[in-house]
Amino acid sequence: MSSGKVVLGAIAGLATGAILGILFAPEKGKDTRKKIAKKSKDSVEDIKAKYEDIISALTSKVESVKKDASKLFEHGKDLAEDAKDDASKLYSGGKDLAHEAKIRAANQVK
Repeated sequence: MSSGKVVLGAIAGLATGAILGILFAPEKGKDTRKKIAKKSKDSVEDIKAKYEDIISALTSKVESVKKDASKLFEHGKDLAEDAKDDASKLYSGGKDLAHEAKIRAANQVK
């Protein structure tokens, strides 16, 4: 279960408990309706604030992951380029050794 769902569930539970507490309180209907409206407004504002906090945290995480992925990609490109250079050097060295061996073999046959 995601932390966002847990937070929203907890807030919804608190709001429900507050509303039920007000409904069963021995007060006039007008006062009770005002309290319910105020609590509802406060709960909505709390939920909006929590939602914005979660979105901000997720956005920050996404940006961090994107930066890390970009760094890893660049590092991978560098490693691939180094491997290509090393392979090219090995190929050239092997080609030179093969040419020298061919010359030595030709000289020994003569």
